[in-house]
Amino acid sequence: MFKFLIAILSTQQLFAHGMSEEAKKALIDGGLLEYVWVGAEHMITGYDHVLFLLGVVFFLSSFKDIVKFVTAFTLGHSITLIAATLMKVTANFWIVDAVIALSVIYKGFDNNKVFENYFGMKKAPNILGMVFFFGLIHGFGLSTRLQQLPLGNDTIQRILAFNVGVEIGQIIVLAIIVGLLGMIRKKDFFARFSKIANDGLILAGFVLFLHQIHGFSHTSSPGHYGFSEEGHYQHHVKLFEEERARRQQRHNHGHHGHDHGHDHHNHDH
Repeated sequence: MFKFLIAILSTQQLFAHGMSEEAKKALIDGGLLEYVWVGAEHMITGYDHVLFLLGVVFFLSSFKDIVKFVTAFTLGHSITLIAATLMKVTANFWIVDAVIALSVIYKGFDNNKVFENYFGMKKAPNILGMVFFFGLIHGFGLSTRLQQLPLGNDTIQRILAFNVGVEIGQIIVLAIIVGLLGMIRKKDFFARFSKIANDGLILAGFVLFLHQIHGFSHTSSPGHYGFSEEGHYQHHVKLFEEERARRQQRHNHGHHGHDHGHDHHNHDH
């Protein structure tokens, strides 16, 4: 079980949705369309953004409500994506992504009424305001990725092109999510499914949070771990084996001390 958890946490490709070297090269060498493409790709493959959007629209059935909440999220992430990149405000993206993971947990809590049922609150915090707030955090996370690239002289145009791509990717993701939810919302099992699905959101957010904190603890440079993925896994296995050997040594030493005292007692008799 321990080794399974370490394998999960040390798998960068599974959790770290930073830009690949191929994407970076395409952006540096290409034009604005490449920025649109990579922005869309980043949103579609960004598991944490997708999970948060799933949580936001999970119980929204009217088009008006969907537009209202998605607009709040879009305004939030557009503001920080554009402003933070232009002003070159950045932070370690492991930490930013850890906060984004918390946003997934938060939405799962809200959907399953954890705040009311377990925290004694009469109602959850203003969810529209929280969606906007977490949109700001998601946008800052997108900005930290974009700032890994030399934007050159066309900074504003490239930022806007990337943001347009993000919105296109978001529309594609939402179309799929809303379509699937619409198909099962009227089914008899939806109430039971919704509880399980949102428990899954909470669990996924928790695992993502652990991964981001784990990644941050291993590097002072936010772009990568201090060693390869295989080396990372072997490092933890080695630590685990060393700790197990120390515990066994302490156990054997204590058992030997007990036997020695027992022999001494028999000798006195």
